[in-house]
Amino acid sequence: MKNDLLNKILSVTVTLLLIPVAHSAISLDRTRVVFPGGEKSVSLSVNNQNKSLPYLAQGWIEDMNGSKLEAGGPLTLLPPVQRIEPGGKSQVKIQATPGLNLLPQDKETLFYLNLREIPPKSNKPNTLQIALQTRIKLFYRPDALARAAVNQQSAPFEEKLTLSKSGDTYTVNNPTPYYITLIDASASSGGETVKGFETMMVSPKGSAILGGKASELGANPVLVYVNDYGGRPSLTFNCAGGQCKVDESKRNKK
Repeated sequence: MKNDLLNKILSVTVTLLLIPVAHSAISLDRTRVVFPGGEKSVSLSVNNQNKSLPYLAQGWIEDMNGSKLEAGGPLTLLPPVQRIEPGGKSQVKIQATPGLNLLPQDKETLFYLNLREIPPKSNKPNTLQIALQTRIKLFYRPDALARAAVNQQSAPFEEKLTLSKSGDTYTVNNPTPYYITLIDASASSGGETVKGFETMMVSPKGSAILGGKASELGANPVLVYVNDYGGRPSLTFNCAGGQCKVDESKRNKK
């Protein structure tokens, strides 16, 4: 009995190990989208990286809570479904609706853009088909804030972040009207990620606890953020009396 059970477990384990790693066929040309309030639409390129099979691409937009936007929402994605030939390219368009004017105009609003690939039906028996899905952040940026961000490129708004220390913990404070995503925290530029840090997004005019011990980050923590273009610049802070500000002389523009 025990041997039969062990053989079944080993059989399932071997089967799982033989399943190849799935790679997405349908891909987008970016990892985040900023929708400026002054625009009526924003287009994204969609590629079918499979050179032999056509795929369907099904897209939709969700609000920050993960609920799908229904007809009449502030944004819509067109077309909702399309066929992309092997190795082919196409586009999806994020279209503004009159409801966009009802969103807050003094800060960004967060959405999520979803794109699911639907593979062609296989004519082979006992074939496992996996439909992979891409989900990226979509930020609605009111017109005035979009123009302000462009004018601040030499001194990005992310440099207004501050840190405050309490015990052995740093809190990240975001005084700006923009969402800011942090993907790394270390004690020095190019140093190892501090233990306990996890990627985080700080909401407009909000604050959040920074993972990792303040004692390990030291008096000159370095945070890496994702900018509008997918770049990963770093911010070096100077700390004194439990308060930290960005050292603009050590500006990094990766």
